[in-house]
Amino acid sequence: MKKILVLGGTRFFGRKLVEVLLEEGHQVTIMTRGTTSHPFGDRVEHIIGDRSMKEQLKNHFEGRKFDIVYDNICYTSNEARDFCEVFNGNIGKLVFTSSLSTYSADGKEKSEEDFDSYHYPIAWGDKEAFTYDEGKRQAEAVFFQYATFPVVAVRFPIVLGEDDYTRRLHFHVERIQQGKTIGFVNMEAEMSFILASEAAAFLKWTGLSDVEGPFNATANGKISMGELIHIIEKVTGHDAKITLEGDEEDTSPFAIPATWYMNTEKAGKAGFVFSKLEDWLPALIETIAGKDKHRL
Repeated sequence: MKKILVLGGTRFFGRKLVEVLLEEGHQVTIMTRGTTSHPFGDRVEHIIGDRSMKEQLKNHFEGRKFDIVYDNICYTSNEARDFCEVFNGNIGKLVFTSSLSTYSADGKEKSEEDFDSYHYPIAWGDKEAFTYDEGKRQAEAVFFQYATFPVVAVRFPIVLGEDDYTRRLHFHVERIQQGKTIGFVNMEAEMSFILASEAAAFLKWTGLSDVEGPFNATANGKISMGELIHIIEKVTGHDAKITLEGDEEDTSPFAIPATWYMNTEKAGKAGFVFSKLEDWLPALIETIAGKDKHRL
């Protein structure tokens, strides 16, 4: 049994991570702002606090020991530095939820070495100082350059699931069912995705195994925006209305200018085999479409 702290564990794949850790009998503490309820009851220690506030991290955790910490909600260099100052010497390992966004969308398949966070120049700042992608780069750089504990940075693409609170895949299904326009930039651009349950399984694996460093984490395979829309059309029985000149309301959350995806050879060599995108994406779309019909 491991003593595990999860920063952000009440929604989506963070919640699924806590569920699988509890199923395996680990002692789990979660820290959230308390704005979202959780189903874990007294099976977890629930600390209410703001992860972005260093003083709150110190008050709750200074001197406490954890085997693994999962940080799902760090976005900046300052937050990563504060984490290191509080937890250096007190934890066995950090698993940091990073992002495909550390890589540029330039049409090329991305491997871990395409972004070198061990030597990336650090600029100190809070959320207002960075875009999302630069914030994640900065956080990775600080963790790998400042932490005295082992670090894994898990680079996820967009995570999908029927309970996705961001509803990014739902957006496309709903608008096609409702006959509303969807705006794209490049219908030939390809993306990779991961299912929330697999994201949780990979996070668990990285924490409990002896791996370190950055890891791409995505289902095998990629799909163009045109192919994605075709599947939704087939499932829903409705034709999509696509524009390349949509306004902000119409714009797809997947509207990328060029192909943007990763390979998972590093994870595979370390012993984790990802699913195939084609094996679960159509079924997920069918599930979402069925639920959305009841909402219309």
